[in-house]
Amino acid sequence: MATQPCQHVGALANRSVRPETARLRLNTLSILETNYMTNATTESKQVAINDIGSAEDFLAAVESTLKFFNDGDLIEGTVVKIDRDEVLLDVGYKTEGVIPSRELSIKHDINPDEVVEVGDAVEALVLQKEDKEGRLILSKKRAQYERAWGDVERIKEAEGVVTGTVIEVVKGGLIVDIGLRGFLPASLIELRRVRDLTPYLGQEIEAKILELDKNRNNVVLSRRALLEETQSATRSSFLAELKPGQVRKGVISSIVNFGAFVDLGGVDGLVHVSELSWKHIEHASDVVEVGQEVTVEVLSVELDRERVSLSLKATQEDPWQVFARTHAIGQIAPGVVTKLVPFGAFVRVADGIEGLVHISELSGQHVELAEQVVSAGQEVFVKIIDIDLERRRISLSLKQANEGLDPEGTEFDPALYGMTTEYDENGEYKYPEGFDPETQEWKEGFESQREKWEQEYAAAQERWEAHKKQVAASIAEAAAAPAAEAPASGSFSSESSSTGALADDAALAALKAQLEGN
Repeated sequence: MATQPCQHVGALANRSVRPETARLRLNTLSILETNYMTNATTESKQVAINDIGSAEDFLAAVESTLKFFNDGDLIEGTVVKIDRDEVLLDVGYKTEGVIPSRELSIKHDINPDEVVEVGDAVEALVLQKEDKEGRLILSKKRAQYERAWGDVERIKEAEGVVTGTVIEVVKGGLIVDIGLRGFLPASLIELRRVRDLTPYLGQEIEAKILELDKNRNNVVLSRRALLEETQSATRSSFLAELKPGQVRKGVISSIVNFGAFVDLGGVDGLVHVSELSWKHIEHASDVVEVGQEVTVEVLSVELDRERVSLSLKATQEDPWQVFARTHAIGQIAPGVVTKLVPFGAFVRVADGIEGLVHISELSGQHVELAEQVVSAGQEVFVKIIDIDLERRRISLSLKQANEGLDPEGTEFDPALYGMTTEYDENGEYKYPEGFDPETQEWKEGFESQREKWEQEYAAAQERWEAHKKQVAASIAEAAAAPAAEAPASGSFSSESSSTGALADDAALAALKAQLEGN
């Protein structure tokens, strides 16, 4: 005989149930009782087949359709609706779960459509099982926190590395999404402090975990620690490969008062200010700037202290060598008076090259002080009378440069004014390539050589003309000087009144006649 529904009702009534299902089961009992009474009064409607089973089977079937959870539980659901302020999640509960937009992501002011889509499977944490309106309040962000904290704690214990995307630039550093809001201080982003953090926004970076405090929800990261750890292994091998005398390319990484640091590709070396240039400089910024690519020579490597000394000027030709190669004793060179001293004057004749004009070589007349002839900043032509490359000294003469030069002369020697000249082993002049000495003409196909030669010739001639003007001016100044004072560098003198007046018209006329060759 088939089991009557009332027997199931009795079994349900006698079995203790969870409070959460009490109302649902009472409704079930009511429905079953109603069906039973209806079947009892209608003979044509009887239960022919028992498709429910025993009372225990029936209870298990009912309970399998229900979900039980408490505040703080992690549950899964499917997104069924997305609004501007919230997302609805089907979690198999009597009502749909609600995720407020602020609980969707660790990013601030996020658009829900950018985080989830309808149909997405989402894990959420139960914030409130039933609020005042009877809604189930959930948080996707907090669920992510719970999962991430466990992962981050395990990585911290293992001294591992976390990977995340930079989502915000804040005061003093960056916020990195590692499942949590990790703070990366600006001082720990690179091996050196970075000033502009904006380029890091949106980048995926790796970092070590420095601090972890779940109670304060505080995670501090360090990318620098990872870089130092990564470079530590390669640094030793790189330093071992560096040898004095090697020439390496690098980039200026920083400038300090005593020089500049050059990144050689993971290892920084110091170029002392004295090794930056052949000429005297006050500060490294006078020669280089941060980010500039340079070629340097390795001077020394201290493996125990991991220090590398470099030289920039060693990779550049010594200006003294250049000067000695391009100038000869007896040549006339233009220069600028840089300093006056009791024993003469220093004249800069090339970049980084200064020579001394001894006081005895300033003028054909007796001179007590250099100020009587020249002044600082004055442009002059001097004759090279000695080059001491070993001691890095050159001797110059203003007197000899001016002697024998006729301001009105026409005989021009380009070699005397710096034009390159070469002689063979017999002392014969070597004509430039492409020039035919027999025809005194340039051959075809040597246009570039001709153009270069003509430019050098024109430059030498320009210096010659300038020198003649200087000598003429010197003669004029000497003629106009007071008679009581001997002329400093000119060849002419004139009488003047005892009161120190300038030369009279007769003296000037005599000077003019002399210059005109009368």
